[in-house]
Amino acid sequence: MYKIKEIYYTIQGEGYHTGRPAVFVRFSGCNLWSGREEDRHKAICKFCDTDFWGTDGQRGGKYTKQALSDIIYELWPSDMGQHPFIVCTGGEPGLQLDQNLVDHLHNANISIAIETNGTVELANDIDWICVSPKADSKIIVTYGDELKLVYPQKDNDPEQYAHLDFEHYYLQPLDDDKQAAHITQCVEYCMRYPQWKLSLQTHKFIGID
Repeated sequence: MYKIKEIYYTIQGEGYHTGRPAVFVRFSGCNLWSGREEDRHKAICKFCDTDFWGTDGQRGGKYTKQALSDIIYELWPSDMGQHPFIVCTGGEPGLQLDQNLVDHLHNANISIAIETNGTVELANDIDWICVSPKADSKIIVTYGDELKLVYPQKDNDPEQYAHLDFEHYYLQPLDDDKQAAHITQCVEYCMRYPQWKLSLQTHKFIGID
């Protein structure tokens, strides 16, 4: 059984696939923070803005692999064709997205993207790997399709990752009370180092999940 916080159909709001329709499958749990506010001060990742604790979100619960593929097809518009695109996120989806589930979803003609902190080994054959490194953690996923770094982070600079084997590199402004300044910093960095592109959380700007 897989513990899922929420499942919903929307568009991807950030990174390479911005604007692409997708079913988001948010797995419960993370290895860098418990998800409880009382533990945030001692978390490795202190700036997470996502509720991934528990299974009480929209369509949350404990799912078998068949139940997961069934609900993905229920949410995917029938006129979009029979190849749903899902984004596995969290929390840290790599803790639960095992080879058994990946193989089952592929057999159901479902394309899989993952948004991971890169600190856990991933199953094989995931269609799109986006790694978002966090300060004070060691990433072991050093290759993939997209590296998306929240910026700025103390002691977590873009140059630490520029040599890794990713096709796309993004800076995403840290979403806090200084976000406007962070956007300016990201723009300036991308203009100076064009290996990096700007990723904005457009879903927040337009008011969707």
